[in-house]
Amino acid sequence: MTTLQIVVLAIVQGLTEFLPISSSGHLVLAPYLLSWTDQGLAFDVAVHFGSLVAVCIFFRTDIASLLSGGIQVLGGTVKTRESRMALAIALGTIPAAVSGLLFASWIEVNLRDPAIIVYTLSGYGILMAVADRVGKSERNMSGVGFKDALIIGCAQALALVPGTSRSGITITAARFLGFARQDAARFSFLLSAPVIFLAASYKFLQLIMGDEAVAWGQLALGVVVSCVVAYLSIEFFMRFVTRIGLAPFAIYRLVLAAIILYVLV
Repeated sequence: MTTLQIVVLAIVQGLTEFLPISSSGHLVLAPYLLSWTDQGLAFDVAVHFGSLVAVCIFFRTDIASLLSGGIQVLGGTVKTRESRMALAIALGTIPAAVSGLLFASWIEVNLRDPAIIVYTLSGYGILMAVADRVGKSERNMSGVGFKDALIIGCAQALALVPGTSRSGITITAARFLGFARQDAARFSFLLSAPVIFLAASYKFLQLIMGDEAVAWGQLALGVVVSCVVAYLSIEFFMRFVTRIGLAPFAIYRLVLAAIILYVLV
C-alpha cells in the first residue's frame, strides 16, 4: 500500500466508523471505486483500533466508570450504577463476540462485495429512519437494563456484514427501545469498544503468530490517522444527532446504495 492509500483509507474509516453509514462498507467500496487492491482485514482492524483509542479518549469519564464498575463486579458488588452498566456492556458484547468467532472468516471471504453493501446500506438505512421517527425518546443511559443491552448487542452482531454499520444498527435498536438520540449514540459507542478491542487483539495475535511479513509501519500510520479523524467525527456526531436526527444519514445511505447499484449495472 502507498502512503496515499493508507491515509485516504484511514480518513474514510475515521469519518465513517461513528457515523451510521458503515465504515466497513466504505472500506470495501473505496478500493473498488479507486481501482486499488483490497487492503485486507488486517488493515481494517488496525484502523478500527484507532477508532477505539478515539472512543476511549472522548468518553474517558464513562470508560473510567465502566472499569470501576467492572472491578466492583469482580469484588461481588452488582447493585451500583457503575457495576450494572459494566454488566450491561459485557452482556451486550457477547452476541457480537460469539458471532465474530463463528462467522468472521466466512464473512471476510464471502460478503466483502459491493453488491451485498447495496442491500445492507439501503435496508438498514430505511430501518434507521423509521426507528428515529417512531422512537419516543423517553429513556436515557441510566435506564439501560440487561434486556436492553442484550437486544442492542444482538443488533451489533449484524454489523459483521459490511454495509450494516455498527453505530447505525445499535442506535436503531436503541431508538426502537425508546432511548433519546444522544443516549442511544453514547451507549452505542461505549458498546463498540469491547468488540473492537477483542477483534483487534485476535487479529493482531494472528499476525504475530503467522508466517507472513507484516507492514507494521503502515498499520501504525493507519491507527494514528483514523484515531484523530474518528475523535473529530464523534464530536461532530454527538452535536449533530441531537439537533437534526438520523434522517440525513439514512438519505445518504440510500443515495450511496443507488450510486453503487448504478456503477455495478
